[in-house]
Amino acid sequence: MPAVTVEDTLSLPRVDATRAVARTVRPVVSVTTAPPGLEGEGFPVRRAFAGVDHAALDPFVHMDQMGEVEYAPGEPKGTPWHPHRGFETVTYMIDGTFRHQDSIGGGGLITNGDTQWMTAGAGILHIEAPPEQLVAEGGLFHGIQLWVNLPRADKLVTPRYQDIRADRVRLLTTPDGGALLRLIAGDLGDHRGPGVTHTPITLVHATVSPGAEVALPWPSSWNALAYVLGGDGLVGTEGRPVHTGQLVVYGSGDTLVLRASSRRASRTPVLDVLLLGGQPIREPVFAYGPFVMNTRAEVAQAFEDYQAGRLGQVPAEQLTR
Repeated sequence: MPAVTVEDTLSLPRVDATRAVARTVRPVVSVTTAPPGLEGEGFPVRRAFAGVDHAALDPFVHMDQMGEVEYAPGEPKGTPWHPHRGFETVTYMIDGTFRHQDSIGGGGLITNGDTQWMTAGAGILHIEAPPEQLVAEGGLFHGIQLWVNLPRADKLVTPRYQDIRADRVRLLTTPDGGALLRLIAGDLGDHRGPGVTHTPITLVHATVSPGAEVALPWPSSWNALAYVLGGDGLVGTEGRPVHTGQLVVYGSGDTLVLRASSRRASRTPVLDVLLLGGQPIREPVFAYGPFVMNTRAEVAQAFEDYQAGRLGQVPAEQLTR
């Protein structure tokens, strides 16, 4: 994968959970397979959280794996202008390019390893689209969009946009150098990623070499998830097998363990996995369409505010493709 990489992982700072005097490895609660779907104007996605109880996901609401797809010329698609309120969207581009524009002036082109972090808060309009070159020439397209809930007290904060370029991502490794850990947001051991979050979370893209094991410290009060972007491996103390497009929900403990398969049965010899977790908000969630609020009445109000133009206006200079 073209997302940020290094020639020598042993040159990177280490993250090590194996030296703890007492540690509890989190067991695997469930493994689910993401069903395919279409998003926006019709680009293919895998619905990573489908069928998983919200209590296991909290503070996350929704996640799509966009692609991995090889577009022919003229095929790339995006989304039309649409509103959001009450949460944050995190778009992480692994391979290919995507362009964002919103009603508060944020946006730009993101490519291999870049992240766009949009706090919708009180309300925002935005659009995501492939750039003209990708539409004209086609090419590989692969990324993630994650929705992070906001607590009731922050639902109506002022919208914010963060452009997290690939060169700002914190690069780490395991004691033996067998994995490249890209820390996008939150803390991992003594290390901190560049993303600034309202809700405490950690987001890591790990590439694990064949046969290598990863053991990471993880706050015991947080939830813990692993989504397989590519390849296959084993998770938890049980060594439960997982493969591309599957979501792992871990149980209680303070250490995450996963291992890449030593056999090269997959077309992807390494295990690429997105590790994410956060402090549960434990509030009612009513999500409908582009809005994530606490009650049905608040979502109805969001639709009314959008129709009245109170969630922002499409800029005069709209996004060009």
